[in-house]
Amino acid sequence: MSLLDPFAYEFFRNGFIAAVIVGALCGFVGVYVVLRRMSYIGHGLSHAIFGGAVLSYVMNVNFYFGAGLWAMLAAVLIHTISHRRWVGADAAIGVVTTSSFALGVALISTHRSFTRNIEAALFGNILGITRSDLWVVLAVAVLVFAVLFMIRRQLLFATFDPEVASAYGVATGTIDLLFVLLLAITVLVSTQILGVTLVAAAMVIPPVIARYLTQKFQALLIVSPLIGALCGAVGMFVSFFLDISSAATIVLTAAAIFIGVVVFRSASGVKPIESDIH
Repeated sequence: MSLLDPFAYEFFRNGFIAAVIVGALCGFVGVYVVLRRMSYIGHGLSHAIFGGAVLSYVMNVNFYFGAGLWAMLAAVLIHTISHRRWVGADAAIGVVTTSSFALGVALISTHRSFTRNIEAALFGNILGITRSDLWVVLAVAVLVFAVLFMIRRQLLFATFDPEVASAYGVATGTIDLLFVLLLAITVLVSTQILGVTLVAAAMVIPPVIARYLTQKFQALLIVSPLIGALCGAVGMFVSFFLDISSAATIVLTAAAIFIGVVVFRSASGVKPIESDIH
C-alpha cells in the first residue's frame, strides 16, 4: 500500500488538511500560551466550549455560532475574574470551565439522543470534517495568525514583563483580553478536530518541543507551528494505517517527538529559550 493511497478518500483529504492547519495554528498560539504559563487555559476553554456545544445541539443552533459565542463569553469571564486581585487565573478558569462543563453534562442527561454526538465532542471527529468545515478552520487560522502578527510586539512585551509594558503605555489589559479571545476561537475550531480532551496537548507539546530546539523567540514562532503541522500530518497517516483514533495519534506523535527531542537535548546540551525581547 502506497502512502498516497489514503488521499483517494475525500474524508482523509479533508481530515489531513484540517489536521495540518489546526496543528500549525495550535503550535503558533501555543508559543504564547506556554511562555505566559497559561497551559491550563487551553484545557479549561475546551471544557467550557463543551457546554456551549451541547447547548447548541439542544437548541438546534449552528455549532460554530453557538459554541463560538459561548467560548467568547467564557473567555471574557475568565479574563475579568482573573484580573481581580482576590482571584487567581487558575481559580477563574476552574470556576468558569467546570460550571460550563457541568451544564453540558446536565443537558446530556435530559437529552439521550446526544450519545453519538458526545463522543465526537469529547474525542474529536476529524474524519467527519466537511469542505465547509475546512473553510471555517482556514478562515480562523488566517484571522488568528494575522491579528497575532499585528500585536506581536505588544504581546511579547506584555508576556515577558507586563508591569514594565504597562508603564511604557502598552494596554496590557486589552492585549490580554484580545489574546484570550483569539485563544478561545482557536480552541473552538480545534475541538472539532481533536475533541475537548486533547486540545490542550496539541497547544502545549509543539511549543515545548520547539523550546528545546531554538533559543530565539522569532524562530520559536516558526518552529512550533511546523512541528504542530508535522504532528497533524504524521498522526493522520498513522491513524489511517493502524485504524486508531486520529486525534489520539496526532497527540501521541507529538509526545513521541518530545521524547526524542529530550534525549537529543540531553546529549547535545541545548538550552531552553531565553527572552530576546530587546
